[in-house]
Amino acid sequence: VQLQASGGGLVQAGDSLRLSCAASGRAFRDYNLGWFRQAPGKEREFVSTIRYSGGTTFYADSVKGRFTISRDNAKNTAYLQMNSLKPEDTAVYYCAAKKWGILSLMRQAEGYDSWGQGTQVTVSS
Repeated sequence: VQLQASGGGLVQAGDSLRLSCAASGRAFRDYNLGWFRQAPGKEREFVSTIRYSGGTTFYADSVKGRFTISRDNAKNTAYLQMNSLKPEDTAVYYCAAKKWGILSLMRQAEGYDSWGQGTQVTVSS
């Protein structure tokens, strides 16, 4: 599956953004979808993920209560709604996918084998 992330931008602290991850190919519903981010000088970190069944989601503690992940299998698209953005949310955000991914690896980069190109999110204070 090929992934295309979009929706990033420059916003102020407290604002909201919705990222989209559009997937090509069939069987989108069979893929775990994850969001990761990488800030300058830092390692890529897990943000959120949703299982292929749609019934299981995970969030990093740093975004819990502010970010919401969802998916629309009819549109082959996953979303990350980001509210109450903070300057520390500034990063390049990547979406990732893994067909029938393992539950225990959903919060780890090695649990995915398809990655989008990333979209920049910048939050000013």
